[in-house]
Amino acid sequence: MASDLSAANSVPAAEQQWPWWPLLPLYPYGRRRSLVRCLIPGQIWSVEQLQGVYYVAVPIRMSVVRIRHGLMLYAPVAPTREVRQAIAELEREHGPVRTIVLPTTSGLEHKLPLPPLARAFPEAEVWISPGQWSFPLPLPEAWQGIPRQRTRVLGEEGWPHPDELTWCDLGPLQLGLGRFHECSCLHRDSGALLLVDGLVGLEATPPQLFDLDPTPLLFHARERGEQPLQDGVEQRRRGWARLVLFANYLRPAPLDVRGAAGVLAGSFRRGVRRAEAHFGLYPFAWQEGWQIEAEALMGGDAPRLQVAPVLERLVFPRARRTYLRWLEELERLPGLRWLVPAHYSAPIACSSEMLAGFRQRLEGRTWAPSDGSWAFLAGLDQGLLNLGLVPKDPEPAG
Repeated sequence: MASDLSAANSVPAAEQQWPWWPLLPLYPYGRRRSLVRCLIPGQIWSVEQLQGVYYVAVPIRMSVVRIRHGLMLYAPVAPTREVRQAIAELEREHGPVRTIVLPTTSGLEHKLPLPPLARAFPEAEVWISPGQWSFPLPLPEAWQGIPRQRTRVLGEEGWPHPDELTWCDLGPLQLGLGRFHECSCLHRDSGALLLVDGLVGLEATPPQLFDLDPTPLLFHARERGEQPLQDGVEQRRRGWARLVLFANYLRPAPLDVRGAAGVLAGSFRRGVRRAEAHFGLYPFAWQEGWQIEAEALMGGDAPRLQVAPVLERLVFPRARRTYLRWLEELERLPGLRWLVPAHYSAPIACSSEMLAGFRQRLEGRTWAPSDGSWAFLAGLDQGLLNLGLVPKDPEPAG
């Protein structure tokens, strides 16, 4: 269903500059190539950018939704000049941006772009999820760049476009430093459920966004640092599968990290003496069986519905009840046909029956395991518990 509306391959670098990247210094740093796609014709579009650490880069998404008399922007991304021009084209056809929604309290990749996005559309009303927080200093919202005069809080001050959108809450959950709270919404005209992190769809085919910059895929497709970056379908699929394992488990079981001698052994060889290859510095040694781990996460011909392991093990390890209640609420949404998460694949064909089956599978397996590829996440969680940085019982009473 999705179609590409972007001409990003020919966009000058100056149009893709993101000057605020030092506030969250993640790849690709100051240059944010963007892919604009139509997800549901005449109804929903996607603005996608890469973001990650050490080439472990995955897509993040802002959804542009057609509402009556204009557009709504859901889950902000970096509003480069390229992005603003793409939205301006949609405005000419469908009307002005009337609403900007920050539907998360903890997603920095969406929180940091909100102030410049709001300045780019000064007539738009801004809605934020309740319980916004900052670290290391608890700054007031105005100091975070959120425009006070036209900002309202989701749920506490109503909901945007309730005649067109049905809203659902995931959370709040106490995380220690702040809280997790995600506000998803069903766009009733299209049957698309917009959400942030609560559900994702993972598939074996690399996202189209990597056509603009396949470097992360090619970097991680290699076995040793001295191997040059070579492009091809198989290299892209292998690199993507490994990125999915990295992003979801941080340190999956079939991955060893080489010592300093092993890392330096392949460095500065012919063919890798350039920044894109990190000059041959490559600390990863993938062990036999990593493909099986990747296949367990990803669908083949279609995205496989998942709660991301990193979310399950670090945000919801002691909040299974809250998560399953949210799924039950989603199952009751009438007319649900699509999922549009803010990460990975979209749109994902969906229905109440599919969500019910997914919930039942979760109920039938161990929640937040601690073995295998889950072990590193479990160790992080236990360490945070031991230090008293996360609560033992994050769920609200009742």
